[in-house]
Amino acid sequence: MKPKMIEYYPEGKLMSKPENKFQISSLQGLMDAQQEGTMLEARAIVCDSSHNLIVELGSIRGIIPREEGAIGIKEGTVRDIAIISRVNKPVCFIVEDFMKGSDGNLIPILSRRAAQERCMQNYINKLIPGDIINAKITHLDSFGAFADIGCGIVSLLPIDSISVSRIDHPKERFSVGMDIRTIIKNKDNGRITLSHKELLGTWEENAEQFSIGETVAGVIRSVEDYGAFVELAPNLAGLAETHANIEVGQQASVYIKNIIPSRMKIKLIIIDAFMSDRTPTLPEYFYQGTHIDRFQYSPESSLKVIETIF
Repeated sequence: MKPKMIEYYPEGKLMSKPENKFQISSLQGLMDAQQEGTMLEARAIVCDSSHNLIVELGSIRGIIPREEGAIGIKEGTVRDIAIISRVNKPVCFIVEDFMKGSDGNLIPILSRRAAQERCMQNYINKLIPGDIINAKITHLDSFGAFADIGCGIVSLLPIDSISVSRIDHPKERFSVGMDIRTIIKNKDNGRITLSHKELLGTWEENAEQFSIGETVAGVIRSVEDYGAFVELAPNLAGLAETHANIEVGQQASVYIKNIIPSRMKIKLIIIDAFMSDRTPTLPEYFYQGTHIDRFQYSPESSLKVIETIF
């Protein structure tokens, strides 16, 4: 039977259309889902010593055998951590079969790999550079953030593509589990690289939020002999006059001395600077569409053109 159409989201946000919703806590509901070929989602509660995932289905427990735990496990191209790390988290799956347990009850046999393969075929393989999609941050490293773009399939968001303002580590922008929007930057042999900064607004869009004479909050991003670069927003920084005893990473109060669009310059004066831990907040997105071919960061009046072509 032909599977019904469903929309794909990162694990934890898989949304079937209303007619596809099954009572996965009932054996009959699971049998119906198997017949319909419907993708479902539930929480993995145990990874046993053989790296099979046990999935909680109400009063029923299903099994995702190790080789069905993720694309690449069977072939040895993906490590078992891709399975182990799903414990206590949602997993998407397709009901493939039922087997009789030692107590005579039927145990659902599930496949996360099959769900991922369908997600790849029906969704991810159809994405092109410039497409804007939902994603969920899965882990952070010094060189970038990894994000689930559908059914546990993870892509890299390089650190220099997170925002125009430079950061030392992605943890300054994101936290694990955060839902974000991303752009397909490129596709190479099935591997997808993401971008993010093009959604955070142009220089002008960000600068319009500030006025000469205001004193505003910022973050010191670099300290040079000629001054300090202070981030006012993820896609906007200004140059402050030299100030004693300041360090990279400090929060700052800065006075806006001048804003010069033709040179993409914001001149600042540091009023105060101090260390303070801040929890990343959800990004503010200026672009709400689903595709972008070209992003020009620089103002039309600027002699320097900064743009991204997808």
